[in-house]
Parts: sequence; structure tokens; C-alpha cells
Amino acid sequence: MGQPILYGILFLWIKSLAIWPLRVLYVFSDMLCFLVYRVVKYRLKVVRANLLHSFPDWTDEERRRTERKFYHHFADYIMETVKLAHLSHREALRRACIRNPEMIKPLLEQGHTCLILLMGHYGNWEWFTGSRPFFGGEVQVHPIYRPLTNRVFDRLFLFLRSRLGAFGIRKSDVVRDVIRLKQASTPSLVLFIADQTPSRANLHYWTTFLHQETAMLTGPERIAVKLNLPVIFVDIQKIRRGYYSVDFELITDRPKEMPRHWITEEYARRMERCILREPAYWLWTHKRWKYHRHEESLCAGNVSE
Repeated sequence: MGQPILYGILFLWIKSLAIWPLRVLYVFSDMLCFLVYRVVKYRLKVVRANLLHSFPDWTDEERRRTERKFYHHFADYIMETVKLAHLSHREALRRACIRNPEMIKPLLEQGHTCLILLMGHYGNWEWFTGSRPFFGGEVQVHPIYRPLTNRVFDRLFLFLRSRLGAFGIRKSDVVRDVIRLKQASTPSLVLFIADQTPSRANLHYWTTFLHQETAMLTGPERIAVKLNLPVIFVDIQKIRRGYYSVDFELITDRPKEMPRHWITEEYARRMERCILREPAYWLWTHKRWKYHRHEESLCAGNVSE
């Protein structure tokens, strides 16, 4: 079957699901949770290893309780992402809100036309990275994305992530495009999901994160320093099923004055605090700790990310 036909079938299936209200999709989510968690056991070993190493002082029952809650949330995240195919601006703003959007205004009034926002795989990041209404109609939203290997799913996610007005930037084009946005007159927010694992060639900065030696992405900091762009942490909270909120937290509006890796470290501390507040809502299926610190020597002298 050709990719256009496969995409068409998948697109129609997603659209047919998305027309249902979320209360119905959550019934599907409960069934999906049982399938993913109990039957398929999707990345269950990864989840258990991550929880064990992140919370060594917890009892087995505490970890299992978080594990079960995570898979319920993970199934909800999948159905909520499907809902993006039919989510109206009005419903988006009702279910997800920014509690202090006014924090951006002074930065724009200082003459900054481009701001860097740092997020994590927490809550439902797809709703916030893919929707312009959440951030106000006067700004453009540009999430950074890494193209998926599967072209059909990559095309589908690009549709879902751009349907509510966001304009994605490919990871390979980020420096060029952010320079262009800085020179433009329209205010822009560039969103990085910054808790991802760096490539093996870019293990430049390590810190302790969730009780483990962890390599952190340094690309967002380097871009902020190079172009003197303010950096904001996006603190997502899940209020209840299907409802999220965000608090903007200014990390710095003077990145050039900060010590090297200070911004990256500050992000790590705030992201860790977010996770510890309610661990079940982080993406525990991610193979976050697949590299070890001794591998840093293998990539000495490589500065691309």
C-alpha cells in the first residue's frame, strides 16, 4: 500500500475519532490503557527502570501506583492528541489556559521580537506546542520538531501540530529560522521540548536530574546567548482529566550575562521540580538515560546539536 493511501486511511480514521467529545474519547482511553499497559505492556521495562532509578527511596507499591497512573495519563494524552484534529479554538481555551500571559508583554515592549520557551514532555505538551490561541493571537508560535522516521506519521503529526495555528520549525533549520524570526516585526515564541536526550555526539553538559547523571540539551541555551533572546520556562500542570494550566517563569532576559550552562542548569532544576510535584504526568516511556557520562569524551570538539 502506497504512503499517500495509507496516510489517507489514517487521516480519515483520526478525523472520525476526533469528532467525538472528549468524554467519549476517555472511554476509549480507558480501553486503550488496558491494552497498552496490561496486554501489550508497551515499554513497561523502561518505565519501571526509570521509576526505580529516579525514586530509589520509594517503596515498590509507591512506584507501581505511579506506574498505573502514568499509563492512564499516557492513554489520555494519546486521545487528547487525536482530539486536536477536531478541537475548536473555544474548547482549547476552555481546557488549557496560561495563567500569566501578561508576563510576555514587558519583554516584547523592550524590543524583543523573539522569545525562547523551554518545556518538557509533561502533561499534554502537544496541546500547548500546537496551538496559537493558548499564547494569544498577537504572537506566532513555532515549536521545534524532529521529523519522525515514518513519513506517514510525520505528516499526520505535522497536521495535528499546525491545525490551530502553530508553525513548526525543523530541528535542522532552527538556527536559520530563529535568526529570521528575530529580524521580523511579528512577535514570535519558539518552543523547545528541552528534556530530550542529546545525540551521542552532543553530550556536552551533565547534571544530576532525578537522582541520575543526565546529559542535557545545550542547543536552546547556545541560541539564546548567540542571539540575546529571553528564555522562559513553561510550567505545565494537569488540573484534572482534560484540563491543563501553564505558568510562565522567566529564566533570564539577559542570556549573554549568564555563566556558561547556567540557563541549561536552571531549566533542569525547574523541570525536575515540575516532575516531582506529580511524577505520573511525565513521559516515563522515554529512554532518557541511554548514555553515560564517560561517553562525553567520545564527542570532544563537536559543537553542533
